[in-house]
Amino acid sequence: QVQLVESGGGLVQPGGSLRLSCAASGRIDRIYAMGWSRRAPGDKRQLVATITSAGDTNYTDSVKGRFTISRDNAKNTVYLQMNSLKSEDTAVYYCYADRRAIYSGATITSWGQGTQVTVSS
Repeated sequence: QVQLVESGGGLVQPGGSLRLSCAASGRIDRIYAMGWSRRAPGDKRQLVATITSAGDTNYTDSVKGRFTISRDNAKNTVYLQMNSLKSEDTAVYYCYADRRAIYSGATITSWGQGTQVTVSS
């Protein structure tokens, strides 16, 4: 199994910044992508940002230009730098990792426990 531990959430004022971290351990071989999703109260889960093992990134439209996903391969850690935060960004943020099964090629997704981000004045 892949274990994912998020950190860095908290309370911040509108316009402020936070950086989330996600450290992976365990069966980290054949991980081809990692990223972040979020869920606000009353809303469906939304995929926020992804980064592949090759370094390619993708973002949902609402965070483009404000959020940046990055990775540190030596530490098996993925980061989400969040700038110009808005109240609409308030949610529980979950880290995930996609890993390929060696024979079937199916994707095995692991999830972290989540970290709360609250944007409020």
